[in-house]
Amino acid sequence: MSWLPKSPKARRRLTLIAAIAPVLALAVGLTLWGLRDSISFFYTPSQAAEAKPAPGRAIQLGGLVAAGSVVKHPDGRVEFTVADQKEADRVVFQGDLPDLFREGQGVVAIGAYRTDGVFEAKRVLAKHDERYMPREVSKALKEQGEWYGDGQRPEHQGGGQ
Repeated sequence: MSWLPKSPKARRRLTLIAAIAPVLALAVGLTLWGLRDSISFFYTPSQAAEAKPAPGRAIQLGGLVAAGSVVKHPDGRVEFTVADQKEADRVVFQGDLPDLFREGQGVVAIGAYRTDGVFEAKRVLAKHDERYMPREVSKALKEQGEWYGDGQRPEHQGGGQ
């Protein structure tokens, strides 16, 4: 007993599918392989601690700049800490920071972890007004209970207790 259908029309369809499937799989595989260096994952510090991205792998690290963590060096290098509710990561950046960069504000640092665990940023983005924060940062901070949309915690808002 054969596993092929008895109908010639059904056999043609099965043959066509059997020919197209490997070609489609190869095309998808080659596309993903070609884009592997272009894909940049977004992490908060606690997500990065769980995922442990490989040193040198391009990612986006987002969170709040920790108060008292910004250190500016005479050679133009800046060190600061990006933190969420659970973790904090040291970031090193060489260059000019955005005008709106300051402690307590949301940032996204684009770069990679070094082998020593320090995040080396190639680019730093800061939020541009009180109501805006990059979607990935606000979503991750909302999930952790750290972001409330207006910059205030519930106990500081009017009404209630």
